[in-house]
Amino acid sequence: MSKITTVQQALANVCDGMTLMIGGFLAVGTPESLVDALVASKTKDLTVIANDTAFPDKGIGKLVVNRQLRRVIVSHIGTNPETGRQMNAGELDVELVPQGSLAEKIRAGGAGLGGVLTPTGLGTIVEDGKQKLVVAGKEYLVEPALRADVALIKAHIADKAGNLVFRRTARNFNPVMAMAADVVVVEAEKVVEVGEIDPDLVMAPGIFVDWIVQA
Repeated sequence: MSKITTVQQALANVCDGMTLMIGGFLAVGTPESLVDALVASKTKDLTVIANDTAFPDKGIGKLVVNRQLRRVIVSHIGTNPETGRQMNAGELDVELVPQGSLAEKIRAGGAGLGGVLTPTGLGTIVEDGKQKLVVAGKEYLVEPALRADVALIKAHIADKAGNLVFRRTARNFNPVMAMAADVVVVEAEKVVEVGEIDPDLVMAPGIFVDWIVQA
């Protein structure tokens, strides 16, 4: 079965209330065509796991402004004043996770692990309500793994089997998110035939990818 499809078909099964992972760092490496299609669909009550909420007019920020999100799990919101406003007004649930811990929680979800142990956040509000363990005399927080119903990621090049190459810093959260969702939709700048990508350059293998759309 071909993995090449349209944006509309790729997002046809994204429903109200789902949990999505969306790649990107301040909208760099964010699949803008897929986000724009979500905005147009008016799908609501979504939980989004991402590094940040970008800017009001870019990336995930457009979903925030359009009030389609119920909850976000991110490492910061400082570049999007609307996220902060909705959080302070009690309109949006924001869970802030240290960036390294967030990446590891997603990686653990993709690897089938229950979570990770980290000292990051000990003695701060990050530890509130979380389990602690002592290993070899050192205390750690237990950070549970994260998975999503759907991951929306951006690649520089995809072959028709879904093998992916990311460009420079646009790599960011995209590879780990490709491993941590039940359905993975890739927006690719360029789609090539199988065999055109040097195997040594593949950054995420096609086994994780369900759908590919042309950027």
